[in-house]
Amino acid sequence: MGLVLTRAALIEASGRLRAAGRRVVLTNGVFDLLHVGHLRYLQAARALGDSLIVGINDDASVRGNKGPRRPIVPAEERAELVAGLASVDYVTIFGEATAVELVRAIQPDIYVKGGDYAAPGAGAGKPLPETEAVLAAGGRIEIIPLVPGVASSDLIARVLARYEATSG
Repeated sequence: MGLVLTRAALIEASGRLRAAGRRVVLTNGVFDLLHVGHLRYLQAARALGDSLIVGINDDASVRGNKGPRRPIVPAEERAELVAGLASVDYVTIFGEATAVELVRAIQPDIYVKGGDYAAPGAGAGKPLPETEAVLAAGGRIEIIPLVPGVASSDLIARVLARYEATSG
Protein backbone atom coordinates (compact mmCIF):
# COMPACT_ATOMS: atom_id res chain seq x y z
CA MET A 1 0.00 0.00 0.00
CA GLY A 2 1.28 3.46 -0.92
CA LEU A 3 1.62 6.55 1.22
CA VAL A 4 -0.03 9.95 0.81
CA LEU A 5 2.69 12.58 1.30
CA THR A 6 3.07 16.34 1.14
CA ARG A 7 5.12 17.61 -1.79
CA ALA A 8 8.09 18.31 0.49
CA ALA A 9 8.04 14.77 1.92
CA LEU A 10 7.60 13.37 -1.58
CA ILE A 11 10.63 15.26 -2.88
CA GLU A 12 12.67 13.75 -0.04
CA ALA A 13 11.31 10.25 -0.72
CA SER A 14 11.97 10.47 -4.46
CA GLY A 15 15.53 11.60 -3.75
CA ARG A 16 16.05 8.51 -1.59
CA LEU A 17 14.62 6.30 -4.34
CA ARG A 18 16.98 7.77 -6.94
CA ALA A 19 19.96 7.50 -4.56
CA ALA A 20 19.11 3.80 -4.22
CA GLY A 21 19.18 3.47 -8.02
CA ARG A 22 15.44 3.00 -8.41
CA ARG A 23 13.71 4.19 -11.60
CA VAL A 24 11.00 6.70 -10.59
CA VAL A 25 7.77 6.87 -12.59
CA LEU A 26 5.39 9.81 -12.15
CA THR A 27 1.86 10.25 -13.40
CA ASN A 28 -1.00 12.48 -12.39
CA GLY A 29 -4.70 13.00 -12.84
CA VAL A 30 -8.06 13.51 -11.21
CA PHE A 31 -8.87 9.83 -10.50
CA ASP A 32 -12.49 10.71 -9.72
CA LEU A 33 -14.74 7.64 -9.45
CA LEU A 34 -11.95 5.08 -9.53
CA HIS A 35 -12.59 2.49 -12.27
CA VAL A 36 -10.90 -0.36 -14.15
CA GLY A 37 -9.35 2.06 -16.64
CA HIS A 38 -7.53 3.79 -13.78
CA LEU A 39 -6.40 0.44 -12.36
CA ARG A 40 -5.01 -0.80 -15.68
CA TYR A 41 -3.37 2.55 -16.40
CA LEU A 42 -1.62 2.65 -13.01
CA GLN A 43 -0.51 -0.98 -13.33
CA ALA A 44 0.98 -0.25 -16.76
CA ALA A 45 2.70 2.89 -15.43
CA ARG A 46 4.21 0.96 -12.51
CA ALA A 47 5.51 -1.72 -14.86
CA LEU A 48 7.72 0.92 -16.52
CA GLY A 49 9.84 1.51 -13.41
CA ASP A 50 10.65 0.61 -9.84
CA SER A 51 8.44 3.11 -7.97
CA LEU A 52 5.21 4.83 -8.98
CA ILE A 53 4.31 8.31 -7.73
CA VAL A 54 0.83 9.65 -8.47
CA GLY A 55 -0.14 13.32 -8.33
CA ILE A 56 -3.84 13.93 -7.62
CA ASN A 57 -5.43 17.22 -8.70
CA ASP A 58 -6.95 19.10 -5.75
CA ASP A 59 -10.64 19.94 -5.83
CA ALA A 60 -10.16 23.54 -7.01
CA SER A 61 -7.95 22.53 -9.95
CA VAL A 62 -10.48 19.83 -10.94
CA ARG A 63 -13.26 22.43 -10.98
CA GLY A 64 -11.05 24.66 -13.12
CA ASN A 65 -10.29 21.84 -15.57
CA LYS A 66 -13.59 19.90 -15.61
CA GLY A 67 -16.26 22.35 -14.46
CA PRO A 68 -18.17 23.21 -11.28
CA ARG A 69 -19.83 19.79 -10.84
CA ARG A 70 -16.55 17.94 -10.45
CA PRO A 71 -14.97 16.32 -8.62
CA ILE A 72 -17.51 13.89 -7.26
CA VAL A 73 -15.07 12.52 -4.65
CA PRO A 74 -12.94 14.94 -2.54
CA ALA A 75 -9.17 15.01 -3.17
CA GLU A 76 -8.20 13.48 0.17
CA GLU A 77 -10.46 10.47 -0.47
CA ARG A 78 -9.25 10.11 -4.06
CA ALA A 79 -5.65 10.17 -2.82
CA GLU A 80 -6.36 7.53 -0.19
CA LEU A 81 -8.08 5.26 -2.73
CA VAL A 82 -5.22 5.54 -5.24
CA ALA A 83 -2.61 4.99 -2.51
CA GLY A 84 -4.43 1.77 -1.60
CA LEU A 85 -3.67 0.21 -4.98
CA ALA A 86 -0.81 -2.30 -5.02
CA SER A 87 0.90 -0.62 -7.99
CA VAL A 88 1.18 2.79 -6.27
CA ASP A 89 4.04 3.71 -3.94
CA TYR A 90 3.36 7.39 -3.21
CA VAL A 91 0.56 9.88 -3.78
CA THR A 92 0.50 13.64 -3.38
CA ILE A 93 -2.21 16.24 -3.94
CA PHE A 94 -1.34 19.28 -6.05
CA GLY A 95 -3.24 22.47 -6.77
CA GLU A 96 -1.78 23.74 -10.02
CA ALA A 97 -3.73 23.45 -13.28
CA THR A 98 -0.99 21.21 -14.74
CA ALA A 99 1.67 18.97 -13.19
CA VAL A 100 4.58 21.03 -14.52
CA GLU A 101 5.71 22.13 -11.04
CA LEU A 102 5.31 18.60 -9.69
CA VAL A 103 7.45 17.25 -12.54
CA ARG A 104 10.11 19.90 -11.83
CA ALA A 105 10.10 18.98 -8.14
CA ILE A 106 10.20 15.18 -8.57
CA GLN A 107 12.27 14.97 -11.80
CA PRO A 108 10.99 11.51 -12.70
CA ASP A 109 12.89 9.12 -14.91
CA ILE A 110 9.61 8.39 -16.69
CA TYR A 111 6.50 10.56 -16.90
CA VAL A 112 3.32 8.74 -17.92
CA LYS A 113 0.04 10.08 -19.32
CA GLY A 114 -3.01 8.49 -20.89
CA GLY A 115 -3.66 8.08 -24.60
CA ASP A 116 -5.77 11.23 -24.80
CA TYR A 117 -2.43 13.12 -24.74
CA ALA A 118 0.15 13.27 -27.52
CA ALA A 119 3.72 12.11 -27.11
CA PRO A 120 6.30 14.71 -28.16
CA GLY A 121 6.37 14.82 -31.95
CA ALA A 122 3.17 12.77 -32.29
CA GLY A 123 0.18 14.37 -33.94
CA ALA A 124 -2.80 12.73 -32.23
CA GLY A 125 -4.02 13.85 -28.82
CA LYS A 126 -3.85 16.91 -26.61
CA PRO A 127 -0.44 18.54 -26.21
CA LEU A 128 1.32 17.56 -23.01
CA PRO A 129 2.12 20.69 -20.94
CA GLU A 130 4.73 18.83 -18.88
CA THR A 131 6.90 17.84 -21.87
CA GLU A 132 9.52 20.56 -21.47
CA ALA A 133 9.90 19.96 -17.72
CA VAL A 134 10.26 16.19 -18.19
CA LEU A 135 12.87 16.50 -20.94
CA ALA A 136 14.79 19.25 -19.08
CA ALA A 137 15.18 16.85 -16.13
CA GLY A 138 16.47 14.10 -18.44
CA GLY A 139 13.31 12.01 -18.23
CA ARG A 140 11.26 10.35 -20.91
CA ILE A 141 7.54 10.38 -21.63
CA GLU A 142 5.35 7.31 -22.08
CA ILE A 143 1.76 7.42 -23.32
CA ILE A 144 -0.50 4.54 -22.23
CA PRO A 145 -3.63 3.80 -24.27
CA LEU A 146 -6.95 4.44 -22.53
CA VAL A 147 -9.50 1.70 -21.89
CA PRO A 148 -12.47 2.66 -24.11
CA GLY A 149 -15.73 3.62 -22.43
CA VAL A 150 -14.60 3.72 -18.82
CA ALA A 151 -13.70 7.36 -18.18
CA SER A 152 -15.18 8.92 -15.03
CA SER A 153 -17.27 11.23 -17.21
CA ASP A 154 -18.64 8.15 -19.03
CA LEU A 155 -19.57 6.56 -15.69
CA ILE A 156 -21.27 9.73 -14.50
CA ALA A 157 -23.29 9.92 -17.73
CA ARG A 158 -24.26 6.25 -17.41
CA VAL A 159 -25.42 6.67 -13.79
CA LEU A 160 -27.43 9.79 -14.66
CA ALA A 161 -29.06 8.10 -17.66
CA ARG A 162 -30.06 5.08 -15.58
CA TYR A 163 -31.35 7.24 -12.74
CA GLU A 164 -33.39 9.42 -15.12
CA ALA A 165 -34.80 6.33 -16.83
CA THR A 166 -36.03 4.87 -13.53
CA SER A 167 -37.25 8.06 -11.85
CA GLY A 168 -39.59 9.25 -14.58
